[in-house]
Formats: sequence, C-alpha cells, structure tokens
Amino acid sequence: MSDDRTPSADSPFRPDPGARDTAPQFVLPLVVRIERAAPPPRTDALETAARAVLVMLTDERSVGEGAWARAVRDWQDARIRKVVRRARGAEWRRAEALPGITVAGGSAEVRVFPPVPLDGWPKDLARLQVSGTDLDDPDPAPPADPAGPVLWLNPDLGMSAGKAMAQAGHGAQLAWWRLSDAARTAWHAAGFPLAVRTADPARWPALTSGGLPTVRDAGFTEIAPGSCTVVADHPALR
Repeated sequence: MSDDRTPSADSPFRPDPGARDTAPQFVLPLVVRIERAAPPPRTDALETAARAVLVMLTDERSVGEGAWARAVRDWQDARIRKVVRRARGAEWRRAEALPGITVAGGSAEVRVFPPVPLDGWPKDLARLQVSGTDLDDPDPAPPADPAGPVLWLNPDLGMSAGKAMAQAGHGAQLAWWRLSDAARTAWHAAGFPLAVRTADPARWPALTSGGLPTVRDAGFTEIAPGSCTVVADHPALR
C-alpha cells in the first residue's frame, strides 16, 4: 500500500486481527528533544510530532524509488505503529547523527526516522526511554483556527505526552490519506500547518460521528483497544 491509499475496513487501527497483522510489522520512530532545563510545551510537541509524520511521508526519500520508500511502504502495509521516545544532551546528538529528519515547532524539536522492524531498532534509539514522557503547557493553548486543520483529542482519555504525540501523528496521516491531490499539494506547500487541541466534551460525539478520519487505538499501550483517540478535522474533508 502506498501513502495515497484511503484506509479500508482493514484499518491500521482496528483492534481485531486482520490482513495488516499478517504483514511484517514495522514502527515509525519519533524522538522528542526534552532538555531538563527547558522542556517544550505539550501542545507544541504534539503539533510538531504530527507535522513530522507528514514531513516523513512526503520527503523525496520516502516516495518512488527513494532510499526510504520500501521501508515506508512496508510500514504502511501493516499497522502504522509509531513510538515516541525522548532524548537530551548527548542522546539527542547521537539521534541526530542517524538518518532522519528534524522538525522544529515553536520550541519543540522532533526527529522522525524511516520505519524500522519492531525488533530492529538502531541501538542509539533502542536505548532511549519510552515511558513517562510527559509535558505541560505553561499557558492555555489559544483557540484553534476554525479555517485550518485541527487534530481533536478525546477529552475523556488521559494520555501521556508520548502517547498523545503518536496519536496526533496517526490522525495527521489518516487525514493525508483522505485528501485529494490538490488539497495535499496545498497543505504541503503551506508547510503542514495544523493545531492539536482537546475537544469540548459536548462536541466530541458530533466529531466522532461526522465522517472525518478517526483514530481508534489498537490497545498496545495505555488505553483500551478500540478507544477513539483523535478526530482529524481538515477543512478539505468537512
């Protein structure tokens, strides 16, 4: 499957076994830079992680005959797992030395790497911690631009920052798959602007039933299988 496929009933997030489960499983590694003295705001990190996924999908090395294209195709043929780990100091410098792309937000930095087999992480990434990645917003996030893409988080789920970053990345990817070529071109040319916000509980039922791309977690970590985590609200899909 290429990155332009609209997910079918065999969704990458279905909790029940399907064709995607019989394919070799890969994971997209993302590493967020969290320096002890200056951690990034949570919302900035979530938005930067979501953009990083889109940057990876559209990089010239990820498409056609590019150096990463086979790995990206294999990853998308299975469940599109993403794992977020954290690094600082020398750990971050070692991660930057590996093939990948660093995406910057306001103050957040996320490095995304081409997909790797579940049991085939590069050692400098495998040693990084995955649990306990949490961040705070020092100030409330401003309202999302209603004319722009918004990834709405489930207001009833408590997710660590690492888990939420992965889920936001899933939402961005599902939106990308659903868009027309013209809408993709415009989003890409604009640098993938997007917002990540927690939905108003009163609005959540309408978001999940409105036909927008919806992430239902496979239940590998933190939350129950089938839980709806993110709704991807892109203007071109409304």
